[in-house]
Amino acid sequence: MNSLIQTAIEQGLVFSILAIGVFITYKILDFADLSVEGTFPFGAFIFARFITLGINPFLSTLFAFLFGTLAGLITYTLNIKLKIKALLSGILTMTLLYSINLRINGKSNVGLFNYSSIFDNLEVIIVLVIIVAMVKILMDSFLKTEVGYLLIATGDNETLVKSLGENCDKYKLIGLMLSNGLVALSGALMAQFQGFADINMGTSIIVVALASIIIGDTVFKNSRKLRGTTRAIIGAVTYKFIGAVAIDLGLDPNDLKAISALIVIVFLSYNTFSPNISLKSLKKQKRVGAYNATNK
Repeated sequence: MNSLIQTAIEQGLVFSILAIGVFITYKILDFADLSVEGTFPFGAFIFARFITLGINPFLSTLFAFLFGTLAGLITYTLNIKLKIKALLSGILTMTLLYSINLRINGKSNVGLFNYSSIFDNLEVIIVLVIIVAMVKILMDSFLKTEVGYLLIATGDNETLVKSLGENCDKYKLIGLMLSNGLVALSGALMAQFQGFADINMGTSIIVVALASIIIGDTVFKNSRKLRGTTRAIIGAVTYKFIGAVAIDLGLDPNDLKAISALIVIVFLSYNTFSPNISLKSLKKQKRVGAYNATNK
């Protein structure tokens, strides 16, 4: 059980970066971005490509983040420039990335056991804690800058941002690129953690991210002391811990995706029917999330 819990915590830390990325679009921008299901394996395949070329694993991981931001650029172009609805823009980007991922390495599965990773000769959990802490600190610091505040304001009230003489589209671009970059980074870390990159590793990954965010918001719904990034991290680790306990109790691993969906349903239903949460407060959930992104 101890080994299972440790693995769950490690995977939870990897997914917490994914959750922070989706937090930007889902909670701050109020943008339904499904492109993450293509961006997650995209980051894994970009890492695999560079590491097989002999590039340092740390640089390969950084390249995964940088290339991942391009996925956000594609979604932005489809949505803002070509006037395609947000949901469909994300789906189209995800579809494009599926073929791109296959082209990057020429196959649907790339083994990485014979190549270096950032975890070599180091404790995996320590490395992940350091990376997650760095991502959280950088994100929290960014959201406190003028650009960060305007990014939050864009998701909350575009009219206000326009009245300040600012272009909302610019901040949507920043948010989408940053979000997809973090999702790709998470994918690259997962590829190194599990030892391979697979074309299907992004399937239903949006459910994992949403479950993490919803769990974090539900558990700490009455606290304004925790930032949105902190909630996402705690939610991701809790989500994976729940899955680990379910497997330890005899759950068939093939049922994990169904369990993921059920977890989201249960927590959403709890939020909806909880006597402590009014309909008005539910409608303001995004604003509370944005507030927590910039306040301790």
